[in-house]
Amino acid sequence: MKEKTNAKRIIVGVGELLWDLLPSGKQLGGAPANFAYITNLLGDIGIPASRVGRDSLGDEALHRLAQLGLSADCIQRDPTHPTGTVQIEVDAAGQPRFEISESVAWDFLDWTPQWQALAQQADVVCFGSLAQRSERSRATIRKFVLASRPNAVRVFDVNLRQNFFAPEILEKSMTLATIVKLNQEELPRIMRLLELEHHRDEDSARRLLSLFEHDLRLVCVTRGNGGSLLVTNDESSVHPGFRVKVADTVGAGDAFTAALVHGYLRKTSLAQINETANRVGAWVTCQSGATSTLKASLALTFAEIG
Repeated sequence: MKEKTNAKRIIVGVGELLWDLLPSGKQLGGAPANFAYITNLLGDIGIPASRVGRDSLGDEALHRLAQLGLSADCIQRDPTHPTGTVQIEVDAAGQPRFEISESVAWDFLDWTPQWQALAQQADVVCFGSLAQRSERSRATIRKFVLASRPNAVRVFDVNLRQNFFAPEILEKSMTLATIVKLNQEELPRIMRLLELEHHRDEDSARRLLSLFEHDLRLVCVTRGNGGSLLVTNDESSVHPGFRVKVADTVGAGDAFTAALVHGYLRKTSLAQINETANRVGAWVTCQSGATSTLKASLALTFAEIG
C-alpha cells in the first residue's frame, strides 16, 4: 500500500513549558510548545507534554495554549512547584541571554498512564537536554521516548543552557535519537564533552552518525543567520540562510525543528527540507517571541522570507 505522505501525524514535544519574560512582555515558551505550535501550522498534530504549577501563571499557560490551538490535555499540574519562567535579555543583534528559574514544575514531570498512551500513539517524539536537568524529569523523558513505537522518529534537540547538561545525558540522548539537532556553537562543545576531536562541522556530524549508528539517521547543525547543514550517511546539504530584520531569535530553532520533522516524515529531499526549515525559522526571528500569529495565508507568510 502506498504511504499516505500527506496524512496528519501525531508529533509530541516533551519537556519544559514556561513563560519567556522578554523586554517586550511575557510570552509562552519552552521548546515543546514552540515546536508543537509550528507543527500545527504546517498541518500535523502538535501536542506539548509538560507540567505547570497550580498557580496563576499555570492557568495563563493553559489559556494561552488554547488560544494557540494547542491541546493542554497532556499538561500536568503541580501542586507544589511554580510554573517555570525565563528572564530573557536581547542584545542589539537580537540574540537572547537566558536566566532560567530552577526547581519549577517542569523539573518534576510524572510518568503516567496518560503519557504512556500518548507515547505509544506518537509518530514523532521531540525531546531536549534542558528538561533533563533534574533526575525525575530525565527519567520520565527517557521512559516516554522508549515507550514510543519502534518506527517512531525520535528527535533530540540539543539545548545547552547555563550549566544544565552533562556528558552522560547528551550521550544517552543521542543513543535514543533518530535525528540530532544542534547549533554550530554547541557542536564543538559536545565533541569535547564526548572526548572526540572536532574539525569541520560535517566531519563531526559524520563522526556522530558513526558513533550512534544503531538509530541515528540525520544530524542537523544550525548556523544562525548563516543557515544550516544537514548530514546523513549518504549525503549532505548546506543552506546559506535568509537575511532578515531580526526582532529576536527566541523559538527560531524550535520552528526550524518542526519544519525539519515535517519534511523528514514525508521523505522530502534533504535540500528542500533545508530550504523550508530555514524559511520557517527566519520567519520566527522577524517576530517577537516564538508563537506569533500568522497572517491568513501560511504560504504567503513564509513566502515573505526570501
